[in-house]
Amino acid sequence: MQRCTPERRLHHLSGIEICLSFVGMIQVVCAIIERGGYVLAARRGPDMRHPWKWEFPGGKVEAGESPKEALKRELVEELSVRVDIIEALPPVKYDYPDLSIELCPFRCEWTGGEPLPDEHAETVWMDPAGLLSLDFAEADVIVAEAYMAKFQGGGHQTERPLF
Repeated sequence: MQRCTPERRLHHLSGIEICLSFVGMIQVVCAIIERGGYVLAARRGPDMRHPWKWEFPGGKVEAGESPKEALKRELVEELSVRVDIIEALPPVKYDYPDLSIELCPFRCEWTGGEPLPDEHAETVWMDPAGLLSLDFAEADVIVAEAYMAKFQGGGHQTERPLF
């Protein structure tokens, strides 16, 4: 996690720094979409925050929406992809210089629709072992590492794609 920046520092009390790093945190969901042993990654476009960085697709949770509802909506809107949600993975709290997020990842199974990037520059189906070769946004790096540790290290078998 990044250090407290001056604009987020509240004050010092007896030498203890009080930081507003997660005040006003935005809840964001992302999908680790599995298909035939591969995982979908999306590259952010030039006009998006963190341009040209890779990420697991998803987006902001809107008011009155559950994280699962937000995820399914975002995947259809942004990529025209449908999924079944397998499980929630541990959330990641990350403090970017201009934004604090709680990134809630979900492991998903692809059920339909070929990825058609709308906001993203491109998508790729990656072998999970090669995920970290992509230049992911910082919060997504943490999600990728946790996913690989859990599912690629200990007996998780993947089949090769049939598509």
